[in-house]
Amino acid sequence: MTTVSSFLETHFRHFNARETLDAAKAWNDLLQGGGKMFLSMAGAMSTAEIGVSLAEMIRQDKVHAICCTAANLEEDLFNLFNHNEYKMVPEYRDLSPEAEKKLYDQGLNRVTDTCIPEGVMRQVQTMLVEQWRVAAESNDPKFPYEFIFDLLDNPEVKSFFQIPVEHSWVVAAKEKGIPIFSPGFEDSTLGNIFCSEVMRGHVRGHHAVRSGTEQMEKLASWYLQMKDEKAPIGFFQIGGGIAGDFPICVVPMLIQDMELEDTPFWAYFAQIGDSTTSYGSYSGAVPNEKITWGKLDVDTPRFMINSDASIVAPLIFAYVLGW
Repeated sequence: MTTVSSFLETHFRHFNARETLDAAKAWNDLLQGGGKMFLSMAGAMSTAEIGVSLAEMIRQDKVHAICCTAANLEEDLFNLFNHNEYKMVPEYRDLSPEAEKKLYDQGLNRVTDTCIPEGVMRQVQTMLVEQWRVAAESNDPKFPYEFIFDLLDNPEVKSFFQIPVEHSWVVAAKEKGIPIFSPGFEDSTLGNIFCSEVMRGHVRGHHAVRSGTEQMEKLASWYLQMKDEKAPIGFFQIGGGIAGDFPICVVPMLIQDMELEDTPFWAYFAQIGDSTTSYGSYSGAVPNEKITWGKLDVDTPRFMINSDASIVAPLIFAYVLGW
């Protein structure tokens, strides 16, 4: 047994630690049984550089589709293109409002201890705007990740890379040809830029980017394809919000709304989050609640890890990878 896996087997015995190890073991069981893993990702995991381990998970066929906030989609690229311009603020808990304003005046947007430069991606913005313009004028809309993949196909962008390309999970997803669903595109820097380009008349209408319901239809088609391949599908959730609730709803949608009653439930569920169970909270809801919504079955392996995903997710990935 390798170093990280041996450490987990030896020390992770109870409480959230035990739940972490059990979730990792069950992930391996799913894959060994011919299953596929769907990963949802909220929070600022790309800014936390989750790509260092997630990219390898994708390359080794441990993750087969991803749903993330559009911010996570773009921030993996921001890190790829502008890592050297990022500023670390280890003392972020002690910052005064005046110190925060100073960061703003310097063009630095803070995410906990990491400041993303305001000018990030400006060097490739012109290329993206041209893609959006062509899509609108040719009536050939695309999903947000497809524009990103097309951008990465441009040989000029490689000169902008500031980290090892193997640390980009978006690049890994492109190379493996797995889909990336990003509902709520408008809630992102690129979504804001896209809207501004439409308002300024540089892009002819919002229809250049496919809608959220079109993303749901594509996800449903993917899920049914896995069903036809007789591959049970697991659901690994980092955080909560739209990145988790949007994709997991594809199962009740197919069963209840499409009336495809032979649609299988998700075959595995695990969530890492720090939300506590409360009234009406999706992020803090225990997995059993999802049974009542037709997402999970009674015998679906279920894990709820109340911890910091930036710590726990890489450990689970390392165990699944056999590190």
